Amino acid sequence: MAWFTRKTPGVSSVPEGDRAVRTEGLWEKCDSCAQIIFRKNLEENNNCCTKCGHHFRIDSRERLQLLFDGEWTEFDCGLASSDPLGFVDSKSYKKRLADMQAAVEMPDALISAEGLLHGRRVVICALELRFIGGSMGAVMGEKITRAIERCLRDRTPLIIISATGGARMQEGAVSLMQMAKISAALMRLDDAKIPYVSVLTDPTTGGVTASFAMLGDVNIAEPGALIGFAGPRVIEQTIRQKLPDGFQRSEFLLQHGFLDAIVKRSEMKTWIAKALDFFCGPVA
Repeated sequence: MAWFTRKTPGVSSVPEGDRAVRTEGLWEKCDSCAQIIFRKNLEENNNCCTKCGHHFRIDSRERLQLLFDGEWTEFDCGLASSDPLGFVDSKSYKKRLADMQAAVEMPDALISAEGLLHGRRVVICALELRFIGGSMGAVMGEKITRAIERCLRDRTPLIIISATGGARMQEGAVSLMQMAKISAALMRLDDAKIPYVSVLTDPTTGGVTASFAMLGDVNIAEPGALIGFAGPRVIEQTIRQKLPDGFQRSEFLLQHGFLDAIVKRSEMKTWIAKALDFFCGPVA
């Protein structure tokens, strides 16, 4: 019988969609050197390029995993914005919040947690860039302030890891008030002589840079991080001058005295532990 008269194929067919080898998501291209990196190798290298050392952006939970010795206790998990202004742009702020909460599986753009770092109990606040650009609103201000009050009560060092575009425009002046609120709380922490380490990652801009990100007892940054208030394009358009190469990158800020150190991600935990030993003495 000819093949075109058969009712069933002579050999089992492979579905059209399964014939190609699936490689999607297995490789990553470095934004700095254009090297193509096997994603597993990238993750094993703390999400840093194996060729040039470029630090890829990572989320807040990965930050906590890199710094804590093991499990941690998360605080204020139920705090979420109440949309104080009833703000609407291309869509309502309530809808934007709901979409972000579903996509990122977080109520807002910050995780506040307590755990051990090289055996020392610390409180870490990590900003989440994927949640409306890691923007600072009333919830972030409240969670950081509560974290500071917890540090004051227990005399626990504070670490804040910033990754943000600045204040959240959908909350208007309410978001700007958080700059003063957090700064005042940090002043109480300073008066109590409890150390605060500020870690700036790519990017850290806007109202966060203008407040708590630059108020640490030590301010450290990852290599190549964009740090500033207004972005370089805005500054160039304002002053109508070409900015120097590397302007607002962490290396430029270190050279001009705005940072205390640039620390690679692989060395971050050990570096912070040594800084805390200097402030508080070795862990008993």
